Amino acid sequence: MISRQGESNGFMVAHRFLPNSEDSTTKIMLDKLGINSVEELFSDVPPEIRLCRELAIPLGLSEVELERLLISKLSINKSAPEYSNFIGGGNWLSHVPSVVSEIVSRGEFYTSYTPYQPEISQGMLQSMFEYQSQICELTEMEVANSSIYDWGTALGEAGRMASRVTRRKKILVSRSVSPERIGVLKTYVGPESIDVGYLDFTRASGVTQTESSGELIDSETAAVYIENPNFFGVIEEEAPRISDQAHEKGALFIVGVNPATLGVLKPPGKYGADIVVGDGQPLGLFPNFGGPLMGIFATLKDPSLLRQMPGRLIGLTTSKEDGRRGYTMILQTREQHIRREHATSNICTNEALFALAVNVYLAIMGPIGMEELGKQILLKSHHVCKRLIEEGLTAPHFSGAFFGDFTLKTKLDSFELTKYLLKSNILGGLPLGRFFEDLRNVSLFSFSDVQMDQELENLVDAIKKAEKT
Repeated sequence: MISRQGESNGFMVAHRFLPNSEDSTTKIMLDKLGINSVEELFSDVPPEIRLCRELAIPLGLSEVELERLLISKLSINKSAPEYSNFIGGGNWLSHVPSVVSEIVSRGEFYTSYTPYQPEISQGMLQSMFEYQSQICELTEMEVANSSIYDWGTALGEAGRMASRVTRRKKILVSRSVSPERIGVLKTYVGPESIDVGYLDFTRASGVTQTESSGELIDSETAAVYIENPNFFGVIEEEAPRISDQAHEKGALFIVGVNPATLGVLKPPGKYGADIVVGDGQPLGLFPNFGGPLMGIFATLKDPSLLRQMPGRLIGLTTSKEDGRRGYTMILQTREQHIRREHATSNICTNEALFALAVNVYLAIMGPIGMEELGKQILLKSHHVCKRLIEEGLTAPHFSGAFFGDFTLKTKLDSFELTKYLLKSNILGGLPLGRFFEDLRNVSLFSFSDVQMDQELENLVDAIKKAEKT
């Protein structure tokens, strides 16, 4: 066999990584199927939509050539710690203690992270149970699954769940939530003919309007969704009022959270949330080029909610013979375990290995550590905001109280500001003009526990210089 691929008598020369690529093997398979060429396999595809030419695929490379090519391509990427990262917007750069990676990579967890039988892999099941318990404690909710893909898909599942529970076909979301997550929600609920409506936010403060929301929530509303803090980093101080407005009309109240804020901010279970969604990524997971992430999903013990919750639920029990403690999957209402038409979700896998990472992280941090994490993020973001005000800039753009993310208005277009900061080895902020036409001069800057004092000062200096260009 050769390392490069080519043509030989109409057949591809055998490739060392493709066991069925020899022309003799191809001919045997074609004869068995009763056809003369691979092209005949696609004869049912209409000619007008077929490519009708050879694919423009270059010749194969040797391992050394491929390695050199990939290194040259990857060298273009800009990442931390070489570059200071202030992008955020849903995927934050945060510190991952070395013990998290050490435990997650152990073979007994790494190879059994997705048990399919209720009783196998007691170690992994125990970890999933502990993860659920810690998420419930963090959010002040009563039940959590373990787990879901990411924040966006958790929201999508929550929307479908709310419709099933209330038998209604409308979901209201605040325009101050992540536009990307709204897109995922629409993808999830669209096939169920569930409409997505909007609650506006006050342009001065960035907070969801409660005056108009009371009128928009009606008897057809299945759920109301807000994020706290919202996409702009603004704290939704009127969240309890929105909760009351939703419940008065028989709708569910869904809250999205960045869990790194819950060591300082009031958890959503304290102001009437029926379903809590979010992403565990800030709790021990690297950004990973945008994923994979780890979705949080928690709800109440109400049977009407619990039975409609997607994903897996791990329970604790004792053996009948000797009273030994054991863990088992007690609820798994997904299409792999029950008849498809009765499944609450078509989730075909889970993020249990990352849930293990979050579990380890939370166990290390504890309540005091989570409070300290929140304080660090709060202090860093407010320090930079204060420094920018001292330099005469408009920060934050929205006047509402903010947590770890804030908006900055500049003379430069937000996309141009991002390009300028890149020259100073700074990633961010996130150009809000990408999502909101009227915010083309506004950027979102996000802060976490990894940015050092000098990086914060470098950011202020770079923005100040950008304003003078």
